[in-house]
Amino acid sequence: MEKPTCFSNFLENSKPYFAMISLQFGYAGMNIITKVSLNRGMSHYVLVVYRHAFATAVIAPFAFFFERKKQPKITFPVFMQIFILALLGPVIDQNFYYAGLKFTSPTFSCAMSNMLPAMTFVMAVICRMEKLDMKTIRCQAKVAGTVVTVAGAMLMTLYKGPIVQMLWSKYIHPKSSYVTDTTGTGDKHWFLGSVLLTIATLAWASLFVLQNKALKTYKDHQLSLTSLVCFIGTLQAIVVTFVMEHKPSVWKIGFDMNLLAAAYAGIVTSSISYYVQGLVMKKRGPVFATAFSPLMMIIVAIMGSFILAEKIFLGSVLGAVLIVAGLYSVLWGKHKEGLENRDDEIPEAIKGCHVNGTAVMSVMDGNDVEANQVKNAEANKLSSVAICMPISELPVVKAGK
Repeated sequence: MEKPTCFSNFLENSKPYFAMISLQFGYAGMNIITKVSLNRGMSHYVLVVYRHAFATAVIAPFAFFFERKKQPKITFPVFMQIFILALLGPVIDQNFYYAGLKFTSPTFSCAMSNMLPAMTFVMAVICRMEKLDMKTIRCQAKVAGTVVTVAGAMLMTLYKGPIVQMLWSKYIHPKSSYVTDTTGTGDKHWFLGSVLLTIATLAWASLFVLQNKALKTYKDHQLSLTSLVCFIGTLQAIVVTFVMEHKPSVWKIGFDMNLLAAAYAGIVTSSISYYVQGLVMKKRGPVFATAFSPLMMIIVAIMGSFILAEKIFLGSVLGAVLIVAGLYSVLWGKHKEGLENRDDEIPEAIKGCHVNGTAVMSVMDGNDVEANQVKNAEANKLSSVAICMPISELPVVKAGK
């Protein structure tokens, strides 16, 4: 009887690890599929519209059946909160992320998106939602991690260096329409792509900082908030697309890679990830989930070299190492902060929130409510994740997003 018990305990303890690793493969697949679709000529404006339309269609029925009772009243201030969240997430973040992905590569985009926790920390300090006490080790770790992360991003942007050859690169011959152009004529767009990815990450960090009031209003209706943000984001994205794209043919979509990219991003990274990460966050917390984000970058690098014949440069490798080091430094500081808050004060409430497709449980202290919400907001992204709100203080797309 002891062996089955030990084995069952092992399986139970391993579930969060298996879940997060599986999600990283899911996010990586989204980046690769999206890149292929963009390479084949799909407009990223149209992709954002279809992606969030799929996300709304999948999430809304669950919100209706599970949260239709005691729905919060949508007053004008509440509507404006949702409107701004939709503008920052589905519209600004996703459009700039996809544009940056088109000009660079999936691996580069994933590496840049790891700046999210550091950027969220900076935004929280600027908005006075987090105190900066340089006398404490945890604060020093967060500041040092932020500096290292920014240095890594600058290195990736300004320095390419020689190509790092994969062992299997010479044996891989992908379909020509899938190939990623990261050399030659693509060089002139590399810096622009880096800037666009930085803006996307900044927009997502701003979303986390500005979502506190919405999370308070919809603390018991997170699926409903997610549906509303995705729906309004879809409408906003349609307006943006009409302004930026004047050819009716861009809206055409068939049973091809374009449809797969939109459906995959909307269903997998915005819906399934919402549920799975919600369970993981509830059990292990946001820091645990965020710690797996560099794994997506490694998976994308390997998949990209096989499917897209992606060329990885030395500057990208060195910059990615710095960004990951800075990421873990910031996460360590947030982890220590969480332990100190738990030791010093008695939690008065536990509240779940979801962002960018990720659900997070936040311990709310009476004297430090906003600081803890910002802490959890740094939990996750994808590069490409559709906005799944109240839901995780996501670092929470993009993401994949």
